[in-house]
Amino acid sequence: MADERTLILVKPDGVKRGLIGEVVGRFEKKGLKVAALKRLQLSKEKAETHYAVHKERPFFGELVEFITSGPIVAMVIEGPDAIGLCRKMMGATKPMEAEPGTIRGDFATAIQENIVHGSDGSDTAAYEIPIYFEESEII
Repeated sequence: MADERTLILVKPDGVKRGLIGEVVGRFEKKGLKVAALKRLQLSKEKAETHYAVHKERPFFGELVEFITSGPIVAMVIEGPDAIGLCRKMMGATKPMEAEPGTIRGDFATAIQENIVHGSDGSDTAAYEIPIYFEESEII
C-alpha cells in the first residue's frame, strides 16, 4: 500500500501530563514516520476551523474551549495505511471503550480529555493538515 499522511494532535491534557514522548514513540516504534511536528498554542479561530464539521452541535463550544486551553503538539504521521493504523493505535474515543494497549485505553480519563486526535479519513487528513502545517514544513 502507498504511504499516506494523517494529522495527529496531542491534546492539552496529554501535553500537561507529559505524554508527548510516549505518543510519538508509539507511532515511531510501529514504523511510522514523523514527517512534521510542532508545539503550539492553538488560536480560537484555528480551533473553530478544525472543528467546523461540529459547528451546529451542542458540544462545539466545549471542543474549542478545551483544545485552546493549553499547548498542543501537532504532527503529520506518514506511512502505509497511516490513517487506519494510527486510529487503531489511538483506540476508541470513549476511554471506557478503548482497549488496553491503545493510547486512549492506557491514558485517557474522559471522552474529551482523551489525549489524542487523529484524522478519521483521507479527506479529513487533507483538510486538517494544512490548518497546522505549510507543505514546506512537512519533510
